[in-house]
Amino acid sequence: MLGASAVKKSAEATHRRDADNAEDARRIETLNHDSFQMKVLLLNQCFYPDVAATGQYLTDLAQWLTERGHSVTVLTSDRGYDDPSVRFARRETWRGINIIRIPSLSPGKKARWRRAVNFASFLMVLSARLLLLPRFDAVVALTSPPLISFLGALFVQLKGGKLFFWVMDLNPDEAFVAGWLDESTLVARLLTFCLQHSLRVAESIIVLDRFMKQRIVDKTVPDDKLAVVRPWPLSTAVHYDQQARQAFRERYELSEKFVVMYAGNHSPCHPLDTLLAAALSLSDHEDIVFCFVGGGSEQIKVREFAERQDLKNVLCLPYQTLAELSGSLSAADLHAVVMGERFAGIVHPCKIYNILAVGAPFLYIGPEQSHITDIAQEIGGSTTAYLAEHGDVEAVRKHVLEAASHRATFSGERTIALPEDFSRQSLLPNMMNVLESSATSKSLGNPAVLPSI
Repeated sequence: MLGASAVKKSAEATHRRDADNAEDARRIETLNHDSFQMKVLLLNQCFYPDVAATGQYLTDLAQWLTERGHSVTVLTSDRGYDDPSVRFARRETWRGINIIRIPSLSPGKKARWRRAVNFASFLMVLSARLLLLPRFDAVVALTSPPLISFLGALFVQLKGGKLFFWVMDLNPDEAFVAGWLDESTLVARLLTFCLQHSLRVAESIIVLDRFMKQRIVDKTVPDDKLAVVRPWPLSTAVHYDQQARQAFRERYELSEKFVVMYAGNHSPCHPLDTLLAAALSLSDHEDIVFCFVGGGSEQIKVREFAERQDLKNVLCLPYQTLAELSGSLSAADLHAVVMGERFAGIVHPCKIYNILAVGAPFLYIGPEQSHITDIAQEIGGSTTAYLAEHGDVEAVRKHVLEAASHRATFSGERTIALPEDFSRQSLLPNMMNVLESSATSKSLGNPAVLPSI
C-alpha cells in the first residue's frame, strides 16, 4: 500500500506523461503545417500488438505517420515473433493503420534451420502478397526477417515509389560474424547480393549508430544516403512506475532483494556467459537475484545453466506485455546490457533507451568501442553506468556488489534526467524528416529495370 507521498508522486508522473503527450501533439500540429499526404507501406515480420522491439518501434512510426495525415499500410506476420502459438487477426484497422497479416510456417526457434523455415515461408507469402498491392509513394523496410528489404527494393522497382531501409541489425554480416554462415558459400554470396541491392536501391538508409553507418559506408554506399537516427525510449509504454515496481517485485518474491535484470532478446549476439558466471559467483549472497526477462534462442541455455548449477538466485520470465513493461523494467535495481565482442555496428541493443527512460543504473558487458559506451559518455553522471569486458567475471561481480551497496539510492523514487536528444519527441520528428524530405519533389520514383544476378 502506497503512502500519501508515493500517491502524490505517482500523480505527478501521470501529469508528466500527459504533458509529454501534449508536447507530441503540438509537434505533430507544427509539422503538419503545409504537409502533404503519402501512401506508405511498412514491411516487417512483427508489428502491434507483438512486443518484439522492432515491432514496437515500427508501431510508433506508423502512428506518427497516420497522425500526420499519411495513409499507412503494414504487411506483417499473423504469428507472435517469440511465441508463434499466439495468432493475430489477418486483417485489422487499428488507429487508422491498415494492417495485413500473412501466414507462415513456424516449426519453432530451437534450431537455426527451424528459424530459416519460418523466415523463408514468410518471405515467400510476402512476395506473393506484394504482387497484389498497388504502388506506394514510400516503402519502409526493416530487417525482420533478414533481408526483407530486398523484397521492398524489388517492389519499388516494379511498381514505383521510394524505398527507405531502416537497418535494425545488419545481415548477412551478423551471420558471418556469429559463425552461422561461411562467407565463401553460394548462399552467403546470394545474401550479400540481396543486401547490396537493397542498399543501392534505397532512397535513404536509416541506421542506429555511427558504427553501423561506417560498416555500410565501407560497402561503398555514399555517405549522404545514410541518416543516423538512434531509437527512442518507448515513452508511451515505458516510464518509471513505483507502484508497478512494487507489484512486480511482490509477485515474484523480490521485495527484499537487489535485482539485477537482463530484459529483452536472449541471442548468441548478446552472450550471457559472463553475467551467468557472475551470478554463480554471487550465489552465496541471498539478497541478490539475477532476473532474465524476455525470450530468444539462448534463454533455454540460461534455464539449463541455472538448473545444472542449482542456482536459487536466477529467475527466468517471458516477455512482458506492453501494459506490464514499465513495472518489470522499474523493478530492477541494476539493468544489464550485453553485446558480443565483434558485433558493434551489426546489432544495436535498444534496451538501453528504455533503461534510461526508467532512470535505472546499468551494467554494460561488451566491447569498449560501441554505441553503449558512447551513450555512457554522453549522459555523464545523470545515470550510473558500470562497464566490463566479456570474460571479466570479477569486474562484473565487483560492479554488482558496489551497486548493491547503494541499493537505497537506486530503489526509491527516481529523478529521470533523460537528455532531450534521447527523447521520443526529438527522434520521431527526425525519422519524419528523413521520410518526408525526399517526398517534396513531384516525382516519388518510377519503375526501374529489375536486377540481374
